[in-house]
Amino acid sequence: MNTHDPVAPIDPVGPIVLEGLTVRYGERLALDSVSLTVPERSVYALLGRNGAGKSSLVRCLLGEQKPAAGRVSLLGRNVWTERAAILKDVGVVPEEPNMPPAMSARQIARFCSRLYPRWDAAGVEARLKRFRVPAETPFGRLSKGQKGQVALTLALASAPRLLVLDDPTLGLDAVARKAVFEELIGELADRGTTVFITSHDLAGVERIADRVAVLRQGELVLDEEMDALKHRFRRLSFPAALTPRLEALAPVAVASRSWGIEAVVAHYDEERLGSPEEGGPEVSALTLEEIFIALTGEEAER
Repeated sequence: MNTHDPVAPIDPVGPIVLEGLTVRYGERLALDSVSLTVPERSVYALLGRNGAGKSSLVRCLLGEQKPAAGRVSLLGRNVWTERAAILKDVGVVPEEPNMPPAMSARQIARFCSRLYPRWDAAGVEARLKRFRVPAETPFGRLSKGQKGQVALTLALASAPRLLVLDDPTLGLDAVARKAVFEELIGELADRGTTVFITSHDLAGVERIADRVAVLRQGELVLDEEMDALKHRFRRLSFPAALTPRLEALAPVAVASRSWGIEAVVAHYDEERLGSPEEGGPEVSALTLEEIFIALTGEEAER
């Protein structure tokens, strides 16, 4: 049973436009005709469990991998034929930053400054100081968190129109994760940069994302504004006797408890079930993480 709303047709205008993106690895279908549009000056979060297709989508988005079918437009251009020109306006933070291990962050920044006309050298020094990254230590000797912070510092230094972040807080401790998201919030407030982010840190994403998409086994099963998403999903707790009335709401997830039934619905309708005062279920809002688990909890890891 399909418990998800159909994904709306894409708007042909946006910093990122994917149309019918399909990726195969032999017989395995990694992305199945994915279409989405990232609005200008927004934070767009792409979520999915391991193996859902996020990495394949990001590689196609950046022109690193050619899809089996579909089109990718980045800043209004074909990323496959105009990649070099496009990436001058795109900041990228990969999941695993890979820079010359013998060079320090300051040396890498000086090298990169020659490639970008809007390089912010003072901003680089300020961010490294805020992140407490030793500017003269060889990159190969930095911690995983420090390497990610260097990558973010360099990505922001070029004053990009678009920032692509591929799970930038993966493996970081709570303090480092907080610093990364606070830096992004400050950058967005100052410049209004468009941000495309994949992440497993759903609490962090919930703080900054305007729109959320969810991939499940290569299919886009949700693409919606954050506020609307959190408004329509609810958790219901009720006696088992109310189960027949719940079925009309097509619950996304249902679990039996010792005291009754707990369910997540995508479109709560009080008129069908009644308010708690009328003998209906207890109703509570959900976090982004709880919504994500309800949508993808039965997906097999691949």
